[in-house]
Amino acid sequence: MMLKRAIQSLKGFISSTRRSDDIHMKWKHLVGNCVRNMSSIETERTTTSYSVPKEKVDCIVIGAGVVGIAVARALAHKGREVLVIESAPTFGTGTSSRNSEVIHAGIYYPRNSFKAIFCVRGRDMLYEYCSKHDIPHKQIGKLIVATRSSEIPKLNDILNRGIQNGVHGLKMMDGVEAMKMEPELQCVKAILSPLSGIVDSHSLMLSLVGEAENHGTTFTYNSTVIGGHLEGNEICLHISETKYLKEWDGTSILYPQLVLIPKLLVNSAGLSAPALAKRFTGLQSGVIPPSYYARGCYFALSNTKATPFRHLIYPIPEDGGLGVHVTVDLNGQVKFGPDVEWIDGVDDISSFQNKFDYSVCANRAERFYPEIRKYYPNLKDGSLEPGYSGIRPKLSGPHQLPVDFVIQGEDIHGVPGLINLFGIESPGLTSSMAIADFISTRFWS
Repeated sequence: MMLKRAIQSLKGFISSTRRSDDIHMKWKHLVGNCVRNMSSIETERTTTSYSVPKEKVDCIVIGAGVVGIAVARALAHKGREVLVIESAPTFGTGTSSRNSEVIHAGIYYPRNSFKAIFCVRGRDMLYEYCSKHDIPHKQIGKLIVATRSSEIPKLNDILNRGIQNGVHGLKMMDGVEAMKMEPELQCVKAILSPLSGIVDSHSLMLSLVGEAENHGTTFTYNSTVIGGHLEGNEICLHISETKYLKEWDGTSILYPQLVLIPKLLVNSAGLSAPALAKRFTGLQSGVIPPSYYARGCYFALSNTKATPFRHLIYPIPEDGGLGVHVTVDLNGQVKFGPDVEWIDGVDDISSFQNKFDYSVCANRAERFYPEIRKYYPNLKDGSLEPGYSGIRPKLSGPHQLPVDFVIQGEDIHGVPGLINLFGIESPGLTSSMAIADFISTRFWS
């Protein structure tokens, strides 16, 4: 009887709620009923089938990072009923809030790649959106610098690639000219990218969430998609409250508290997207790319009376990243990072539950000083303070060529209505609105 009442409560789960606080209360009531039933079901599992509330819905987006939020907003603008399921207590707690907050111009990426196309288009969409909605941002420009003559050929390659990608305003400068713009800088040559900028990522996500909700999107937090299975051509999502996974040993069977069957499912789980896809029974494992993880730490500049730089300063890219660069935030605070620390031995369970170490070791600054002094020789000892760290969800490992964004539809994996987003690292923030527009137009117009 209690399960029946839980199913009846589910009938209005999507259609009758719009605000996050309302959906949280309904979700809490619904799952509470399911959990109370699980204790009685536990003793019957060996002899009876396990039944949970099940309901068909329109669109589900897994993950409330900046890309997931943007996708939900774009789908809602198309008139779809969208539910965003997020395992954390609020939106944007993963990669979306642990990056440089840079609006990239679209320079580095291979021509006609998703990264190049979405970055260039997403940059313009982002500037327009921020201006229209009063999101704090600033187009401060960037200098990509060669600090020795041996790096000049790579700098020329970067310039040519940026021009091929349609990035306007790029200019090659002699070191003397660049150092006139930035007196604390030391370099032999530099590329000026006037279209690069910075943005308050939290304000951006907050605005996108509000707009998505105003168009009917429902956000439910502290709720985890633990897997799924195929029934015919439909994918059934297994969902549980996040708190019930904290003591999971990683080997025992996870039983869902709720099953939802969406017409359209967007796996935008970021760091957990590949591990989650592996838990979709019936999805061919061969379509899921291997996962690699690179931690990047940031250090803030202290003990200075004035900000040494007005522009973003980037060295020549390194293996796995764009190098330890200078970012000036909207308050004028200078930070350096990220570096690249490849993380070995990350199992699917750790990835699935986002069990990553985000601490920043103060001793790591010893590696930052020599890298930064290549272009900022006046950096004083003891002036770097630990900031924060982030994890990149990469599809290529150490000494491998970078891999493009992967956007998988039915044509690749054969499952109608499923879209997997893999490897959405930098320039994911800049590209978010363009990715969302692509998905809402191509997969659900």
